[in-house]
Amino acid sequence: MHWLKNPEELDRLDKEGIIYWNSEGIPELKYYLHEAKGAYVSDFWDDINVINSMAIESAGFPTQKPEALLERIINASSNENDLVMDCFVGSGTTATVAEKLMRRWIACDLGRFAIHTTRKRLLSIPGVRPFTVQNLGKYERQLWAGAEFGDNQAAARQRAYTEFVLKLAQATPIHGYTWLHGLKAGRMVHVGAVDAPVSVGDVTQIATEFRRAVGTGKDAPTTNGVDVLGWDFAFEMNEVAKQQAAAANIQMQFLRIPRDVMDKRAVEQGDIRFFELAALSVEVKTNKRNVSLKLTDFVIPPDDVPEEARKAVRHWSQWIDYWAVDWDNQGDTFHNEWQTYRTRKDKSLALETTHNYADPGEYTVVVKVIDILGNDTTKTVKVKVI
Repeated sequence: MHWLKNPEELDRLDKEGIIYWNSEGIPELKYYLHEAKGAYVSDFWDDINVINSMAIESAGFPTQKPEALLERIINASSNENDLVMDCFVGSGTTATVAEKLMRRWIACDLGRFAIHTTRKRLLSIPGVRPFTVQNLGKYERQLWAGAEFGDNQAAARQRAYTEFVLKLAQATPIHGYTWLHGLKAGRMVHVGAVDAPVSVGDVTQIATEFRRAVGTGKDAPTTNGVDVLGWDFAFEMNEVAKQQAAAANIQMQFLRIPRDVMDKRAVEQGDIRFFELAALSVEVKTNKRNVSLKLTDFVIPPDDVPEEARKAVRHWSQWIDYWAVDWDNQGDTFHNEWQTYRTRKDKSLALETTHNYADPGEYTVVVKVIDILGNDTTKTVKVKVI
């Protein structure tokens, strides 16, 4: 390959002893190990093994990619603090590797199991930075709503959808309100949107409008109860929203709109049932600056669980896949300051944990439980230590 260099360069290298003349009088360029940068990676990568069922990093996800593959891609195409986005995150390999390589990341997937797998995998990273999980929409429902109520103008289409759900819930439609849509047995009813989860902000609006509705007209509520029907509920919302409603002296009940409402046969047969969200019970004990938390009960909506799974559960704790605690929540992103979860090798789960505070005062403790279906249930408690 001497022709790649001009004669002057070859003469210089020869004088410096960089050229070796072999026994046949052919010159060869000397390479030293400390100078070698390695060979360029070709566009055919056969040096990375695929994930099999015996692999240590296997998450049991059918399309899982090796971390080594994503490490090469991310290192070659980004720097620290750059933003990496994967719109089909699956088992979470991209987000996991991006986190380990100190990149910011956004991970998306339509499947709840994929989100659950990714979140659990991220939590297993030592020193993982705080992150949040958000629901952004359900396209299957949007298509259904467009086909079922799509011939009308936007306002009329929304009203037709709302009245359809109210009828299935055996509630009477009411008018003149923005956040209150129906009345059932003296309780007001709110119907959540097709394409967005019910949020804590929605609950605030519902509570505000409910207080204005008390004692005003024929559609006024006769109890202090409100039923909130929703397809999805924002993560971390259930217990927080219930406590917010209770503070306003409103008995608020959250009921999931079942997927069966999109099945015409189920609707025609009247086989539609609305179930409450999961409920969590936590026992709190304090001793000076030491606080102990113990999960004492967890109730999950039966409509989400296949019958064979329900029969296999013998104790309420079997519904829980992992749970985490933020010992000093400041109203921002949930911080996993302690967590425990089941693995394929260890199916056991601790139901109690303790924490010692460095300073006296009142703290907001947030307990987050993720069930075996990937749903969040969050409970907030106040503790005072001396």
